[in-house]
Amino acid sequence: MARIETDEARLLRAGFYQPERAKRLLGDSALHNMDHEWLIDQLCAVGDPDEGLVSFLRFKEAAQQAGFEALAQLDAVLKEERAARRLFAILGFSHPLTDQLIKNPSYVHILRDAKVGAHPFDTSLEKEKASALAAVHAEKIDLEPKIDRDPSSHAPVHQYVSADDPDAGVNAMRAHYWYRIAQVAAEDLIGTHAPAIMPAVSRAITDIVGGALEASLAVGRAAIPGAERVGLSIIAMGKAGARELNYISDVDVVYVARALDPDMPEAQMLSLATKLATFVAGAVSKTKGDQKPLWELDANLRPEGKDGPLVRTLESHLAYYKRWAHDWEFQALLKARPIAGDMVLGESYCAAMNPMVWSAAERPNFVEDSRAMRRRVESLVPAKDADRQLKLGKGGLRDVEFTVQLLQLVHGRTDTSLRRRNTLRALEALSVGGYIARADAEKLAYDYRFLRALEHRIQLQRFRRSHTVPRNKQELRRIARALHG
Repeated sequence: MARIETDEARLLRAGFYQPERAKRLLGDSALHNMDHEWLIDQLCAVGDPDEGLVSFLRFKEAAQQAGFEALAQLDAVLKEERAARRLFAILGFSHPLTDQLIKNPSYVHILRDAKVGAHPFDTSLEKEKASALAAVHAEKIDLEPKIDRDPSSHAPVHQYVSADDPDAGVNAMRAHYWYRIAQVAAEDLIGTHAPAIMPAVSRAITDIVGGALEASLAVGRAAIPGAERVGLSIIAMGKAGARELNYISDVDVVYVARALDPDMPEAQMLSLATKLATFVAGAVSKTKGDQKPLWELDANLRPEGKDGPLVRTLESHLAYYKRWAHDWEFQALLKARPIAGDMVLGESYCAAMNPMVWSAAERPNFVEDSRAMRRRVESLVPAKDADRQLKLGKGGLRDVEFTVQLLQLVHGRTDTSLRRRNTLRALEALSVGGYIARADAEKLAYDYRFLRALEHRIQLQRFRRSHTVPRNKQELRRIARALHG
């Protein structure tokens, strides 16, 4: 005789940590017209089913309070299989993205499949710039978005404002950034194998960051008199340069500027460019009201670091690197790439720096000094965290990146096929060139993707910059469920 499964046992099997509480919540009047079996099926696929159920009730209550528009958008999402999975994936894992949706429930349409357009990961720097610029430049403010609007449109239409109002422009940029990140995170969380899609996720995040920087520049140019006479290029370094950003990363940049007006004195040009760079940093990195920073825009890799001027001309950059730069500064330039602003100037910057980057390994004691720096960084990891540090610990992400970069700099002097910014692509080139055994390269690549995917999951929960595996068993369970392999 077949056993009859109790409600609590069914919920426990579905992954609920507190099945009795979940049973009570399912009896909430807000869920009376919903198919509970379907709802449980949705929640059993998320990182934390208990949290997902509570968040869904909060979201539904917010939609009811918001009115017809929000309820209609929610209904449309729940009727679309993939969109529903995206919604529950966020509700059952990421607190900040859940709060963003609950704050503006009618914007849930961003999780629907696009009628026109591509997969959330199928993007580019150019597309993200155009999308972010549209959010801050649109002339018309539509306060009543239509129910049947095309979900391929990234930002809510009533966030569109004129860049003539700096605060409104920055708010529009930030709102657009969060909606794009939510779209990418939702697709990431429903993926069947997080390590496999990690490179695409990082590329998308990096391009969205580039769009935010471009939109911030546009708002700054409208706000700063005379800024139109200056060309400012934002050069992405590190993970930003390699299209390898996490959900929460410091975005390392360097600024280079030129006068677009031939009659403008250099000192005046640099003053305006510095104001523009400072505006951009404030737009993305400062707390504004109840809005937290998007991420830290870090310009400390510039010549002379914090002691040097924030913005330099190309000629000034060249003079510094030719005479004063340390070995590690050339290694830092390995991933340099123009990401926003004056792209022609940015390309000129990279073209001027590249010969010095690829001859850096010829400097006395270059390899020994690089290894010594790696050992110093490793020694700074607290002993209590050493076995849980994904980034700086032994065998961690930095070890893979350091190994790849050092081999690139040594052999890339003569083998141009190794001159890749992206770690995984560089690793593949090293394998093809015979500098790393194929089996070793495959193992390094897999481990790197897994560690980065794990890092993404740790950060996605609360959008805090962390590279340490938590100790809490419930949190580990949530992360493991959300990794999907």
